[in-house]
Amino acid sequence: MSEKRWVTFDCFGTLVDWRHGIATGIELVAPGKGRELLDVYNRHEPRVQREHPSMRYGDVLTEALRRTAAEAEIDLLEDDARVLTAGIPFWPVFPEVRQALRELREAGWNLALLTNCDRVIIGETQRRLQVRFDAVVTAEDSGAYKPAHHHFEYFEESLGVTRDRWVHVAQSYFHDMVPAGELDITRVWINRLDVSGAPSIAHAVRPDLSDLAATVAEVHRKRNG
Repeated sequence: MSEKRWVTFDCFGTLVDWRHGIATGIELVAPGKGRELLDVYNRHEPRVQREHPSMRYGDVLTEALRRTAAEAEIDLLEDDARVLTAGIPFWPVFPEVRQALRELREAGWNLALLTNCDRVIIGETQRRLQVRFDAVVTAEDSGAYKPAHHHFEYFEESLGVTRDRWVHVAQSYFHDMVPAGELDITRVWINRLDVSGAPSIAHAVRPDLSDLAATVAEVHRKRNG
């Protein structure tokens, strides 16, 4: 088993502003509708992922946007349906993220991404993060989308990680906190949207990644005595 200490992250929503990216993409093909249709899109994407666990994320984005447009009675050109995939390399990183990642590296933590996207998309996104990650697990690698357990199990088994040396950090209660809790992985919930949910599901709750290195050190220390 590896003696390294790991912090794993969800990417979109935690490190990268997923809501801004989706809303801006919709706005390009349905002016004035971006924010209005964001929650509609957010209902369709996990359904597509459940129905097609082996579908690449770029195709998930396309199909979820088609369904969103159909529900809203918006006509999309065929090329329009790919607008979200085309825009991902330009989705913004949250302002405190790069510094938080650097501080974790300086404190001796290895960093990994457990992301519901494919290898091409995460490769394009990593250039914006500007901090090196030691491992990446995509839905393409694990064969399923979170909240299924596949990402966590694939990471654990492929790298020989033990749960006493692992903290998972994520924004999504549904996609990340719930499955990490089911697997008894130490976890920090980045509740950026101040949504309702049981805070006790996480070992710490933060509004963003500011001072994350201290939070990770504290939950790791408490969990391991």
